Amino acid sequence: MKKLIKRQPHWFIAAVVVLIGGIYWSLFATDRYVSQAQIVLESPEVNLSSMNISSLLSGTQGAGDLLLLREHLLSVTMVRKLQEDLDLRSHYSQQSIDSWSRLEAPNVPIEVFHQFMLEHITAEFDEYASVLNLSVQAYDPEMAKRIVETLLAEGELHMNRMGQRLAEEQVKFIEDQANKLEERVFAAREDMLNFQNENGLVAPSQTVQAIFTTVSQLQAQRAMLEARQKALLDYQNTTSPEVMALTREIRSLDQQITKEQDKLARQKGDALNRTSAEFETLQLKAEFALQLYSNTLVALESTRIEAARKLKQVSILEFPTLPEYSTKPDRLYNFTVLLIFAVFIAAILHLALAIIRDHKH
Repeated sequence: MKKLIKRQPHWFIAAVVVLIGGIYWSLFATDRYVSQAQIVLESPEVNLSSMNISSLLSGTQGAGDLLLLREHLLSVTMVRKLQEDLDLRSHYSQQSIDSWSRLEAPNVPIEVFHQFMLEHITAEFDEYASVLNLSVQAYDPEMAKRIVETLLAEGELHMNRMGQRLAEEQVKFIEDQANKLEERVFAAREDMLNFQNENGLVAPSQTVQAIFTTVSQLQAQRAMLEARQKALLDYQNTTSPEVMALTREIRSLDQQITKEQDKLARQKGDALNRTSAEFETLQLKAEFALQLYSNTLVALESTRIEAARKLKQVSILEFPTLPEYSTKPDRLYNFTVLLIFAVFIAAILHLALAIIRDHKH
């Protein structure tokens, strides 16, 4: 026996490893209970063009959000939160757990503790179904279920905080802009009212149009009188009473036309064309400010709806299960894998030693 061991120690070592593994998994390995859950993320889909109750209730789910959720569930921050709520260090470092499975000590560094928890928490993303499969191993069924429930609650809270932070900042910014534009609208309207009061005109443009109409009518009357005057001059002289009367009327009309035209355009003073242009500028400013304010209010409501849409709801397809018996470690599977690897490595070493002996001979 000793000679055989000396000649082929690799087979002996393989047998010892398999024996130790078999004894450990059959007698010493502590049972671990697995709680599972399947989740998807949903958020309200709001259609601004036809907003109704059905659009608020419809949901969308994205692979990107689920992957972000997965990373958060497996993060150091989540491990710290679990420790704060459930005291996992004490649970996983119990002396009743076998030394190969338990946490070395309750006060191990967070990096070591996080790596240890990654061996007991798994979050696998199913791309085809867009479902996140979550499973947790613990040494007590109730603890396994509580860990999964805490992961789901904290994960949903984190996704909502992350999604709403930017939306709230956008809403606040647009609200500030809306307040500024509201003041701008009131200021523009006040300027327009003051201008109307100072000039005694409600609508200078309409006044200008009325003067244009009056001038046109006076010029039409003058043209008719001038035509009659020319007709009379064919058989009367310029000193005839009728011709002189027409001449006076034409002269009066010329004076009235000049007076009305002077109202519209002067080199100095309050000409109506200048007054009308200034009023139209103020009116355009007021309309532009009102349009900006209206667009900002629409953007504000859209952003508020977008903030609501970014709320994430963790929809549970399979609720956290309460294990009734331990499924980990998988003793038969682990022993079989160990046996296959031990035999495989021993066979490789045996073949290598045989090749070396052949070369020696």
